[in-house]
Amino acid sequence: MVAQVTKPSYEAKTQAIASTLLGATREKRSIFAQMRDQMRWDDKLLAFAMSNPGLRVQLFRFIDALPALSSKPEIARHMQEYLADDSVELPGALKNLLNFTSPDSVPGQIAASTVAPAVETLANRYISGETIEQAIKTVERLRKDRMTFTMDLLGEAVITETEAEAYLNRYLELMEQMTAAAKRWNTVDQIDVADGQTLSKVQVSVKLTAFYSQFDPLDEQGTRDKVGQHVRTLLRRSEALGVAVHFDMEQYRYKDLTLAILKDILMEDEFRQRDNLGITLQAYLKDSYSDLQDVIDWAKQRGTPLTVRLVKGAYWDQETITSLQNDWPSPVYSQKISTDANFERMTRLLMENHEVLYAAIGSHNVRSQAHAMAIAEELNIPRRRIELQVLYGMADKLGRALVEQGYRVRVYCPYGELIPGMAYLIRRLLENTANTSFLRQNLEERPTAELLAAPEFAAEDAGQGSVGAREQGSKRAVPFHNVADTDYSLTDHRVEATAALQSVRQQLGQRYAPLIDGERVNTEAHFESVNPSNPKELVGKVGLASQEQADRAIAAAKAAFPAWQATPAKERAAILRRAADLMEAHRHELNAWIVLEVGKPLREADPEVSEAIDFFRYYADEMERLDRGVAYDYPGETNRYRYFPRGTVVVISPWNFPLAIATGMTVAALVTGNCALLKPAENSSVIAAKLAEILVEAGIPKGVFQFVPAKGSTVGAHMVQHPDVHMIIFTGSKEVGCRIYAEAAQLRPGQKHLKRVVAEMGGKNAIIVDESADLDQAVQGVVKSAFGYSGQKCSACSRVIVLESIYDTFINRVVEATRSLNVGPAEHPGTKVGPIVDATAQARIQEYIEQGKQEAHLALQMPAPDNGYFVGPTVFTDVAPDAVIAQEEIFGPVLAVIKANTFDEAIVIANGTDYGLTGGLFSRTPSHIERAQAEFAVGNLYINRGITGAIVSRQPFGGFKMSGVGSKAGGPDYLLQFLDPRHVSENVQRQGFAPIEGAD
Repeated sequence: MVAQVTKPSYEAKTQAIASTLLGATREKRSIFAQMRDQMRWDDKLLAFAMSNPGLRVQLFRFIDALPALSSKPEIARHMQEYLADDSVELPGALKNLLNFTSPDSVPGQIAASTVAPAVETLANRYISGETIEQAIKTVERLRKDRMTFTMDLLGEAVITETEAEAYLNRYLELMEQMTAAAKRWNTVDQIDVADGQTLSKVQVSVKLTAFYSQFDPLDEQGTRDKVGQHVRTLLRRSEALGVAVHFDMEQYRYKDLTLAILKDILMEDEFRQRDNLGITLQAYLKDSYSDLQDVIDWAKQRGTPLTVRLVKGAYWDQETITSLQNDWPSPVYSQKISTDANFERMTRLLMENHEVLYAAIGSHNVRSQAHAMAIAEELNIPRRRIELQVLYGMADKLGRALVEQGYRVRVYCPYGELIPGMAYLIRRLLENTANTSFLRQNLEERPTAELLAAPEFAAEDAGQGSVGAREQGSKRAVPFHNVADTDYSLTDHRVEATAALQSVRQQLGQRYAPLIDGERVNTEAHFESVNPSNPKELVGKVGLASQEQADRAIAAAKAAFPAWQATPAKERAAILRRAADLMEAHRHELNAWIVLEVGKPLREADPEVSEAIDFFRYYADEMERLDRGVAYDYPGETNRYRYFPRGTVVVISPWNFPLAIATGMTVAALVTGNCALLKPAENSSVIAAKLAEILVEAGIPKGVFQFVPAKGSTVGAHMVQHPDVHMIIFTGSKEVGCRIYAEAAQLRPGQKHLKRVVAEMGGKNAIIVDESADLDQAVQGVVKSAFGYSGQKCSACSRVIVLESIYDTFINRVVEATRSLNVGPAEHPGTKVGPIVDATAQARIQEYIEQGKQEAHLALQMPAPDNGYFVGPTVFTDVAPDAVIAQEEIFGPVLAVIKANTFDEAIVIANGTDYGLTGGLFSRTPSHIERAQAEFAVGNLYINRGITGAIVSRQPFGGFKMSGVGSKAGGPDYLLQFLDPRHVSENVQRQGFAPIEGAD
């Protein structure tokens, strides 16, 4: 365990100051006694949340949805759906309020009229005003109490460049209006003057991610350029007005790039002499202490001090969940006490370097503030070099107590409309009601010694600095542990990606031959695979097998089958795991091949490699499970249920997931004891050849796996019809899939089995957005699902069905969000929409766009580069549900927006196609979510998230209707399709006796 983080000389003074502050903040009665006696419903809602964890979750979900609800009956209905749940124990006051039969009834109206204003009142506790005029009045009241402020514009998500420009302009306007108001403010020495220096009366806090809608660490230079333009504009105007500017810190993935951008800009001659600027560090991050050390070194070079606002961090839950979902190391300390301990050691480091950095200590923890004050007094730090900060509406008594101690106290004041401020409000409510919150513990009057004890790092967090943050993986109990995608917020990973792309580019143009019976064979014909971002660039030449060579491959598979079938499942699984390790070792190179051969941007290519690795390991695990079989024993009789492979499997893989799908289908056949012939799509054959190399290196015997690139219309069709083929597994178009299904059903001469076909044939996938949806979330989810990999995913969103009441608002935002996407070569790190795979696909999509222009309103058609196979993202609105572009799979970046009058109609429209693959719903209405789960006829339904990117084991993938036939890939019953079950029953009774289990 890490030793106590405070020096004894600081500790005694810390305890003395903290005791004084604590006495000033203590109420005469506990918060629960106060809540019982008060009639204010905003207070009651907080009390309910504190007393019942189950209610807390549902209550905050309701509060999150409330601003989107437009009528009292809607509010009343959502109250009942969220809060009148049998699993939630309701306090009597709330139970009585919800005791109405209809949302339209008078009691329902009363309930809505009671709770909605209470939530608004609650929000107003933490938000300094919905308008600038209200915010000015708030800060003027603060100044009368000798407190200064920093103003933050509410709004969590900037998802369009229009919104990014508006964000900048609103801050420019805010600074102008605040400065104008400040001219009439009298000088308050405690906050406006320090050590003989006049300080800025106005300060604003800004977020870098809001200056660029495509802010992305992977696109480091592009993000620097875009953000830098706006930051410089803001800094120039702030200097002219005499306004101080502070830069906030956000999610962990943005931290390193945020610091890098600020260090560069604030070192420029134009801004280097300014000391009224600041940056933020978050103590809950494991690498924040080393970040502070780096900032100190940088500040010494800069020569002019700036402020570091030290906070504990507001995204702990989000960071923890994100790391678990992505199988990344958690960047945050696991225990609140560790954050407190780190905060104190960072406070000490910061303040002991007060000559190069000013300290702004942001905390509502009495001990944390007292510790800073103790250091300041012990070191006699000038008052210009330290200030104490609190959030508006929280720890008001602490703020006043700090003022009485003579410190400059700054209040962080968010302002803006309630809907964009809802995420901020929820964070404040979570903080106020958390069991570990100092505010809550103080209100509960925990013992003084307990509240003021020096924090120590928890055992599980001890010794975890930046190395621990990146090397210690997230641990969770799951049946299958997925491999982690690459975290491109880390510089090392970006460097590796760039190096791999350069290395692979040196290997372009090579020849790849079919692998038949363990030998590479020459071919008369070949296919030239080119880079769709630049068709003049040859990726590779792939030999195309002839019909005679395909027959040899099938014969070799037939000969190899008996030995492979007899190979123990554990040995087959071991080969797959070796292949997974090889693939993981070559991840960056495989990413590069995917980028160059099929035009998939890096951030889309990397998860595909993860999926392929997961298929190896998951199917290895699954085969070992199935190989154990099932035993049903009865007296005198044993029964064994076991699985056996079918024989020869032809795998016909697509180009859009050239590695993941090819891997999944092929290794499912192999691990089950079948022999596999891989026939990839021609335009992704080089990537398939790389898969073949990995399988051979991993130890797959010759004849068991064979790489048979060939023309699908001739040799591919011949293999489908061959009598020695037992199974065809296919992913591709509905037209080809249906033809394979029909041909495989024909019994050929010499054939002694019926062929099995597993086919995935695409979709016409819809997302429903209802009136209660979080529109930030919905727009982002739709745009990513529709235009990720240029819409060339079978799971892509090609229809979005929007309820009438929010239709116009949604269209405006989705069009602007689409317009903000970067279209360009797949290898460029800033590209969000790359090329179409080839000229034929490009022409087909363009034909559909022309069809759409006849059927609907063209809301947006983005320009696209003309030196590759590009189609700009296209959005059609006012699309009829039965229009061609709403019914046929386009397989490109074309989105049809359809209006629905009711949720019932939206479900009907969503189900009104031949397909049933994926679907999505954005809603905060529990009954709509429940109905979608029961009525939305798709194989994979995604709620309040994008509809692409299924993860092996967690989200088994596959559909029905004309989207395909067969079990879900990456699921527990997928391998059963490659196996024939056999049952053996043995009579073990001999001459009247039989083994009896458990007998002596």
